[in-house]
Amino acid sequence: MTADRSSGPALAVVGATGAVGSVLLPILSQRADVWGDIRLIASARSAGRVLAVRGEEAEVLALTEDAFEGFGPGDVVIFLTPPEISAQWAPVVTTRGAVAVDQSAAFREDPEVPLVVPEVNAHAVRIRPRGIVAGPDCVTAAMIAAVGALHAEYALADLGVSSYQAASAAGRAGSEALRRQLSLVAGTDLGEKPGDVRRAVGEDTGPFAGPLALNVLPWSGELREGGWSSHELAVRAETRRILELPDLPVAVTCVQVPVLAGHSLTVRARFENRVDAAHAREILEGAPGVVLVDDPAAGEFPTPADAAGTDPAWVGRVRASLDDDHALEFFVCADNLRKGAALNATQISELIAGESA
Repeated sequence: MTADRSSGPALAVVGATGAVGSVLLPILSQRADVWGDIRLIASARSAGRVLAVRGEEAEVLALTEDAFEGFGPGDVVIFLTPPEISAQWAPVVTTRGAVAVDQSAAFREDPEVPLVVPEVNAHAVRIRPRGIVAGPDCVTAAMIAAVGALHAEYALADLGVSSYQAASAAGRAGSEALRRQLSLVAGTDLGEKPGDVRRAVGEDTGPFAGPLALNVLPWSGELREGGWSSHELAVRAETRRILELPDLPVAVTCVQVPVLAGHSLTVRARFENRVDAAHAREILEGAPGVVLVDDPAAGEFPTPADAAGTDPAWVGRVRASLDDDHALEFFVCADNLRKGAALNATQISELIAGESA
């Protein structure tokens, strides 16, 4: 099998049958077609499945070295895989001269791997000593276009965020667990007495730290020193890297909520310069990848239900701090599978493809 470059560089999608892959493949059909050959790759148990991409059917290949036959300079491989898979196979791709675009946490802290959100730091794609480009956690991706646009105007000095994370961030297992739990509590008065929901759900909490239906869980990720979670520390580290602010104070609390799709965040950003809320709204209205929906008097503000299935980050409730004329507070929502992963990986890959155009 040889990559067809007659109509553009080749693209491979590893993890094509997963939750993010199922979102990415339709995106490829909706955007400008810059690709020649597109290969779909997954684990051996998914090999042989037939999926649609660009209006045609494609058979899924097993993840082996043979799946990358013919790939070389100018070609791109997107990894939508767990970190251990990305860490093993991205170097296989780069030794062939192709570029690996990884959406896992495997390379996000590597100083030789740029961490990129195209609306904010597209320039970083060009310098990739290891031939790998990483995308951030879906929580970081949800807020960073808005925060980055404001930083460019006012110079960010301090950031505090709380995330309200959808179940689908844990993949299909997360979505299925929430659906199961909701079916157990639907039409009941559970949740009015201590322990009701836990008894109804039992031990079937899926990938979550406790029952999610009729509940919120102030936890996402793995335990780290000082009581922080791995996801909270990731948002802190990734924000610093993307904005090139290595000493930026960042406080994060990650909360899991009973929503299937769409992450939300409350953001309090303090800047070096004095902030005008009206001007901040103008900045956000013109920011790439951001849609402003901000008229509380008319009941207009973003929700995860609005963001689900869409490309941008939706921003609203923009207001100046009551206590600090250098601070701004707002609410942001974005589809965690689309904006937070699949679209970001696609945009990065298109930037790389454009280098050889």
